[in-house]
Amino acid sequence: MTADTPQKPDLPPAALRALAEAEERRANAAALDLPPELGGREGPEPVRYGDYEKKGLAVDF
Repeated sequence: MTADTPQKPDLPPAALRALAEAEERRANAAALDLPPELGGREGPEPVRYGDYEKKGLAVDF
């Protein structure tokens, strides 16, 4: 929930706290600025496709 969105008054205080914590976690996760991978594979993430190939050797996992 953002500051502009009114929160539902029928939610218990614990639920409102949980929503606020989740919003904070989402904001922190979006703010993470990870460095680029050094020495990684070119192109799309190989794990996404279920296998990994390096120097002609394919490994399925």
